[in-house]
Amino acid sequence: MKAYLFIPGIMGLFFFTSCSEKKETTVAETFEVIAPVHTDTVYEHNYIAEIQSVKYVEIRSRVKGYLEKIFVDEGQMVNEGQVLFTISSLEYEKELQKAVAIYKNAIAELKTSEVELANVKSLMEKNIIAKSEYEMAKAKTDAQKAKVEEAKANQEQAELNVGFSKIKAPYKGIINRIPNKTGSLINEGDMLTSISDNKEVFAYFNLSENDYLSYVSNKKEESKIVSLQLANNELYPYNGKIEIVESEFDRSTGNIAFRARFPNPDGLLKHGANGKVVVTKNLNKALVIPQKSTFEIQDKVFVYVVKNDSTLEQRNITPLLRLPHLFVVESGITPSDKIVYEGVQNAKDGMKINPIPAPEKPLASLD
Repeated sequence: MKAYLFIPGIMGLFFFTSCSEKKETTVAETFEVIAPVHTDTVYEHNYIAEIQSVKYVEIRSRVKGYLEKIFVDEGQMVNEGQVLFTISSLEYEKELQKAVAIYKNAIAELKTSEVELANVKSLMEKNIIAKSEYEMAKAKTDAQKAKVEEAKANQEQAELNVGFSKIKAPYKGIINRIPNKTGSLINEGDMLTSISDNKEVFAYFNLSENDYLSYVSNKKEESKIVSLQLANNELYPYNGKIEIVESEFDRSTGNIAFRARFPNPDGLLKHGANGKVVVTKNLNKALVIPQKSTFEIQDKVFVYVVKNDSTLEQRNITPLLRLPHLFVVESGITPSDKIVYEGVQNAKDGMKINPIPAPEKPLASLD
């Protein structure tokens, strides 16, 4: 009798447990959902840039000799025409004296030749000598004139060499490294220092062909305004402007070079520095969704779309670009779709949910 009563008890317990489990599986999990929105926004693209002074020149020797004196120091501000270095000039001064003497002698010989030519001409007109003698005298005078011109050119070159022994600043700027010391033997063409004027600088950077086409399609003048991120990730306080685009792409990289000009009144930027040019682009009616509403599988981006029967559909989307906390979507969803806002890690394809609107409006700030 006791065994008989025990069996119905077990059956009843099994039936109650089965009903409870069935009831629990039919409860739909609640997820917050949102709709993608169209909005006007901007995005920034950074390009590695090389900084160069607008005015930068290497100071090189035009003559050979010993570095006689250095009048400036590294980092010193100099004025246009200020003497920076002198190279031993005694040899060039002697050459100049010799060239002056040769020039004077050539002039004297020319005057003698001209007097002789006048006499020969007078005799020819009196039929005392033949015309051929006159022609010879005239040719001699012409040759002497050529010697005078040659002597004059040699004198001017000697004067230049003496002048080249004094190296002067081509413009107002800052002296950079001075590699040679007093007494060093300097050959023609050796670099003595460089001088830079950093009041304005160029930033050179490269764009891909796609970015280049996107840039040139924007005809607005404000598209040329760019900013500069420094090596310490701080933003440079002055904006620059794109002013030059090179005429051809680099075949090895597929990029094309741009040049932007930045003011540098505080002298913060130096020739040879690095940074990142920040190009800002306007996006009109961009379709955006939160990044937290997406997940990735094998480098593809997906969202869960809520269908009319409240079941989830795993759908692949194509992001156009990534903004802070947001994706700009190129294709895959529309503003009429509803997607799971957060908790996508707990959702599954085909899962039935209880969708409720997200209490916050995560995209409202972009409207």
